[in-house]
Amino acid sequence: MAGETVITVVGNLTADPELRYTQNGLPVANFTIASTPRTFDRQANEWKDGEALFLRASVWREFAEHVAGSLTKGMRVIAQGRLRQRSYQDREGQNRTAIELEVDEIGPSLRYATAQVTRAASNGGGGFSGGGQQGGGRPQQQVSEEPWSTPGSSSADAWSTPGSFGDDTPF
Repeated sequence: MAGETVITVVGNLTADPELRYTQNGLPVANFTIASTPRTFDRQANEWKDGEALFLRASVWREFAEHVAGSLTKGMRVIAQGRLRQRSYQDREGQNRTAIELEVDEIGPSLRYATAQVTRAASNGGGGFSGGGQQGGGRPQQQVSEEPWSTPGSSSADAWSTPGSFGDDTPF
């Protein structure tokens, strides 16, 4: 949508993502990302932490279950999403405004860690409603043992058989 504020945040999770379900059974995961800028002080010859940004974030549907099952407190993550502003009244009747990140993509940062990625079984939703058709309007993808294989292809690929393309790169 035009005019939305899309940002990328790199930081650490302050707690495990909290997975809840709406009254309609829709999963939602909420969590906070703490992003602290660091600068090098040449006079003191050391790194100094700046003021931390604590940004509340949320993810919905199957994505929420993936996040809750994959990310934990303290993990360094890279999140991209849209800023949302929400106004409400607190218990004392004061008007408040909250700015939250509606996450489109999130994953662990591999700068200081490694990750083992496993492809989740698809429910065919693909992130869009598909005009109200059951299963999201998309055909089911077969999930193979090889997480990076192309759906519908055999597990053998251009890289699995040495010399199958001679000395030429297959792309």
